[in-house]
Amino acid sequence: MSNIKKAFENGKAFIAFITCGDPDLETTAAVVRAAVENGADLIELGIPFSDPTAEGPVIQGANRRALNGGVTTDKIFAFVKELRRDVKVPMVFMTYANVVFSYGAEKFISTCRDIEIDGIILPDLPFEEKEEFLPLCHQYGVDLVSLIAPTSENRIAMIAKEAEGFLYIVSSLGVTGMRSEIKTDLASIVKIVRENTSVPCAIGFGISAPEQARRMAEISDGAIVGSAIIKLLEKYEKDAPKYIGEYVKAMKDSVSI
Repeated sequence: MSNIKKAFENGKAFIAFITCGDPDLETTAAVVRAAVENGADLIELGIPFSDPTAEGPVIQGANRRALNGGVTTDKIFAFVKELRRDVKVPMVFMTYANVVFSYGAEKFISTCRDIEIDGIILPDLPFEEKEEFLPLCHQYGVDLVSLIAPTSENRIAMIAKEAEGFLYIVSSLGVTGMRSEIKTDLASIVKIVRENTSVPCAIGFGISAPEQARRMAEISDGAIVGSAIIKLLEKYEKDAPKYIGEYVKAMKDSVSI
C-alpha cells in the first residue's frame, strides 16, 4: 500500500504546501513541524525552480527568495533526511520536470526513496509523457502523482485509472493563488474519478479560507493549500511557524466533517 494513503485514512485530509528554503531551510523545518502538529495529514515540499509555470505571483516569489538564498536540490535532500527523524506523515515533492532531468532522473528518484519521500508531483509533465519517469518511480517505490485539470475533460477517466498515491484535482484554470470564488464543476470531475479508481483525490489551487476548504472536502477526499501559507511566510518570515500552525489548525478543523 502506498504510504500516501495513510494521509486519507482518518477522514478528510488537509494537505499543506511549503516552498523549501523560503526564507531558509531552518524556517521551513519549523513550518513543517508546526503544520504537522496542528493536523496537516500530508506535506507537499516545493523544490524551487527558476521558471515555475504553474505558480502565481505568491509562490513565484517564494521560489525566487529560496533560490536567492542559495537553496539547492542537494541541500533539500539533506534537509528532508533530517526532518524524517521526527516527521512521520507522508511527504511528497512538488517541482518541475527540468529539476528532475537536470539532476538525473534515476539519481533524483532513488534519493527520494532513500530519504522517505513518498511521491513526486510534476505539474508540467503531461500525462502522455509520464513514461519518462514512471518506470523509475515504480522501481524505487515513489508514487508519481497525477493532476487533473478542468480542461482534462475526456482524459479524466484515463488519468484516474492509472493514478498512484492520490489524485491532485486542480480547482480552476490558470496558476496557483488565492481565489475568492471557485466556479469549476468539481463534483462532476470527482464523480468520474470515483468511477475509475479507488485512489483518493484532493482539490488544490485557489483555496485559502476554512469555508472553501470545507466545501472542497465535502466534494473530495481533502483540500490542498499553498499560497495562503506562503503569504504568511512572506509576512512573518522566521516568526511564521506560529501563525502557520494556527492557520493549519483552523483549516484542518474545517475539513474534519
